[in-house]
Amino acid sequence: MKTALITGISGQDGAYLAKFLLEKKYKIIGLDRRSSRSDSWRLNYLGINNKIILEYSDLTEISSMQRIFYKYNIDEVYNLAAQSFVASSFNTPISTCDVNALGVLRILEIIRNSKKKIKFYQASTSEMFGKVLKSSQNEITSFNPQSPYAISKIFGHYITQNYRKSYKIFACSGILFNHESPLRGEEFVTRKITVGLAKIINKEIDCLYLGNIDSKRDWGYAEDYVKAMWFMMQKKVANDYVIATNQSYSVKDFINEAVKYYGLEIFWKGKGLTQKAINKKNNKIIIKIDPKFYRPLEVNYLRGDARKAEKILKWKPKINFRKLVEIMSKADIKRHLKVENN
Repeated sequence: MKTALITGISGQDGAYLAKFLLEKKYKIIGLDRRSSRSDSWRLNYLGINNKIILEYSDLTEISSMQRIFYKYNIDEVYNLAAQSFVASSFNTPISTCDVNALGVLRILEIIRNSKKKIKFYQASTSEMFGKVLKSSQNEITSFNPQSPYAISKIFGHYITQNYRKSYKIFACSGILFNHESPLRGEEFVTRKITVGLAKIINKEIDCLYLGNIDSKRDWGYAEDYVKAMWFMMQKKVANDYVIATNQSYSVKDFINEAVKYYGLEIFWKGKGLTQKAINKKNNKIIIKIDPKFYRPLEVNYLRGDARKAEKILKWKPKINFRKLVEIMSKADIKRHLKVENN
């Protein structure tokens, strides 16, 4: 039985990865901050909360992390912990970098000084590409970050490469493009939409306010993507891989697809900040644009080129964009709606 340490286990990816590794007969040590203690709803949702060993620590405290490595015979580390909300990184750049950048270095230093060979996975992100100059992004595309979050993640990405080359550590990075699911936090736009539509139907709110709905992302399904993490760790040679669907859709596309599952028909009026989604049934505005949800620097387009992962890892996403929207919408209908799902 292998032992895996998953940092950020209470997050979307951590929960799905833990479920997948349990099916592979791993012993799972889940690492989380004490302030995340109330966020174990995802583990409960998947029915695995009592199947993992939960330890409380923080990537900003190397001594508390060292304790975990001394306590358990760890084979693989999946570093998924991060301050992962891009908008928040503009307000908290120092703490974002302490966790997302130096936190990676602290783990790598523990592994470097360990007597055991421990494999390491770093969760990199498509946000590192930022303002792109090419129609798709792969492992050799230049980074052009547009947020403290993205900059901090670039440090984590490069320090992982550096330790792999300098100290012969098995250290790999997955450059994952946007991946969503019913376990996504409600502060992220996809869940904000699916929950918001449920609240509109329930008459809890009249209107949903969003930011840049014209921005395009390569959206995949998180449960597909965590499997790619494991595939990377099973190779004989560590490497970095883009994980993506190779297709890009706008936030507006997501809305247009989601409303179908809520029994809504909408039409759009206006452009840019004046765009509005109007309910055809009663002519009421149900979605508006609010400039406060725009980032100081916007990333308007991302689309991944995952051919390397397809060729070497034999990985391909199973869930496409429309199926992803269906899964998320139906999950929030079941959670939130008082009306029967058609």
